[in-house]
Amino acid sequence: MSKFDVYTMVTDRIIAELEKGNIPWRKPWVGVKSNRKNAAISGSTGKPYSILNQMMLGKPGEWYTYKQATERGGKVRKGEKSSVVVFWSQYSKQVVEDDESGNPVIKVKPMWILKYYNVFHIDQIEGLTPRWDKDDEVIDPESVPTPCEEADVIVRGYLTASGVTLHHVRGDRAFYRPSDDSVTVPEMSQFKECAEYYSTLFHELTHSTGHETRLNRHSKTAFFGNEEYSKEELVAEIGASALVNYCGLESEGSFKNSAAYIQSWLKALKNDKRLIVSASAKADKAVDLILG
Repeated sequence: MSKFDVYTMVTDRIIAELEKGNIPWRKPWVGVKSNRKNAAISGSTGKPYSILNQMMLGKPGEWYTYKQATERGGKVRKGEKSSVVVFWSQYSKQVVEDDESGNPVIKVKPMWILKYYNVFHIDQIEGLTPRWDKDDEVIDPESVPTPCEEADVIVRGYLTASGVTLHHVRGDRAFYRPSDDSVTVPEMSQFKECAEYYSTLFHELTHSTGHETRLNRHSKTAFFGNEEYSKEELVAEIGASALVNYCGLESEGSFKNSAAYIQSWLKALKNDKRLIVSASAKADKAVDLILG
């Protein structure tokens, strides 16, 4: 029997969704950071899962391990199938390296391994009521910003904190330029709706988080079409999707859903079983940085 590979399991599940015509990182309910609304959350802590686990679980609401459900007095219905949550576990490993004099020395280095555990949605469990569905405070609907207003606040906050320069140029190009740490996008009036504008802008701002003064993610060997470029593009795609979802800006126009688009990511994921895991983790960090 071959050794179980968590990376392969995760990638196979994302590929299966793409092959159905679904883009897993473009779910309208994906939860980000401390926002529990419409997110897949841990029933034990009330916290939203990572972006990757949001994709893996595929359904908002509370999720519990079998043990957690039992301890709360619930019972998983017979025949229900569990879903998977992945996480990083750290361990120490001894390695032999040469010191400054060229002599071999033993060093202890921290290492990370991807692990998983099984969970059940609260709908699969008898005897449990949601723990985290109550509002912490009463909110005046008139005081709630519109999705576009919320997106604008996020953008202005990130630009101020990061020092990234934003240029609006009437045209058809959108890009991030590391050399002068600037983002260029078309004017808002060129977009049919603000969702399309902020989807484009969030994509380029996610790229900007990779600057060497921030998350230091950019590869100097990346160029259009090569492997490094594709990896960074997926980070930006996932990051932009999460931010658009966070603001409640989903629309048909805010995302590309063409067959060619899906096929391009299917090919990339099939060629690299670690791509979706790595890109999702980097997108998580990028989103956290943009949200401050």
